[in-house]
Amino acid sequence: MLHQIPLGGEDLARYRGAPRLARATGAEPFDTVAAGAPVTEHPQPGEVVWCDDAGVTCRRWNWRQGRRTGLTEDTTTALFVLDALAPLTDAALHAAVEDLATRLARLGPEVQITHRLLTAGPTSAQGD
Repeated sequence: MLHQIPLGGEDLARYRGAPRLARATGAEPFDTVAAGAPVTEHPQPGEVVWCDDAGVTCRRWNWRQGRRTGLTEDTTTALFVLDALAPLTDAALHAAVEDLATRLARLGPEVQITHRLLTAGPTSAQGD
């Protein structure tokens, strides 16, 4: 809330394959909770989702997290995703990342933090 950007935490040990951002086909499973009960939903075709080889881990960019990869008290390897969409500046994103890293480091001396910035590739003005 402090930085007003979407931020989600994932238990990396529960991932099957590499995390990736993709447009859903609509067939991918998404393990969530509705009305207090576990359910499997499917994203809308074309919806932007975070996923792994087993299905969707988070829907609508970084808004609805699935249960399978959610952080728990037993999590020892976490992946935090910060979605930087316009009008967020690179400087604001870096400030949010540094703030999160500082807060995580306070959990103890054994905490190791690595961060990486992923950007969209260049786009063609002609739609190639």
